[in-house]
Amino acid sequence: QVQLVESGGGLVQPGESLRLSCAASGSISRLNVMGWYRQAPGKQRELVASIITGGTTNYADSVKGRFTISRDNAKNTVYLQMDSLKPEDTAVYYCKLTTIPGPFAYWGQGTQVTVSS
Repeated sequence: QVQLVESGGGLVQPGESLRLSCAASGSISRLNVMGWYRQAPGKQRELVASIITGGTTNYADSVKGRFTISRDNAKNTVYLQMDSLKPEDTAVYYCKLTTIPGPFAYWGQGTQVTVSS
């Protein structure tokens, strides 16, 4: 079993920054994909960014150039640095870990990010 614990959400003004963290524990496969998803009220959950164990990254077009995903494999932790935040970035952000092979997917409990003046 894998547990994911997110932290770092909050309320910020447009243009400000936040850094989210997600720490994984339990039976974690050496190869995996860790990612951040978000869900705004009334909308479907969408991929924000993902990163494979080796470091290959993928970003949604809406966050390219503003958000940076990174990971510390020794700590089984993934980070999302969010800069130049916009009101439309407001959502609950979820961490996801997908095992390779499997795939088996695990989700965190979510952390609220609110961008408002």
